[in-house]
Amino acid sequence: MQQIFGIIEIVISIILIITILLQSRGSGLGAAFGGEGNVFRTKRGIEKTLFTLSIIFGALFFLVGLANTILPTLLK
Repeated sequence: MQQIFGIIEIVISIILIITILLQSRGSGLGAAFGGEGNVFRTKRGIEKTLFTLSIIFGALFFLVGLANTILPTLLK
C-alpha cells in the first residue's frame, strides 16, 4: 500500500513542478525592493488555469503525503 502512495506522490509532485514552472513570472526580484511599479492585474485564460491547477496539485500532494504517513499506522 505504501508503494502505491509513493508512486502517486511522485506523479503528483512531477505534475506540480511542471504547473509551477509553466506559470509566467510577472516581475523580477527588483519589485520586492520597490524597483518596479507594476499595476495589479487579474489572471485570465491559461494563467488562471495553471494557478488553479498548482493549488489543487499542491493540496493533493499534501493529502497523499499525510495518508502515506497515517494510514500504515492505522492498518497495523
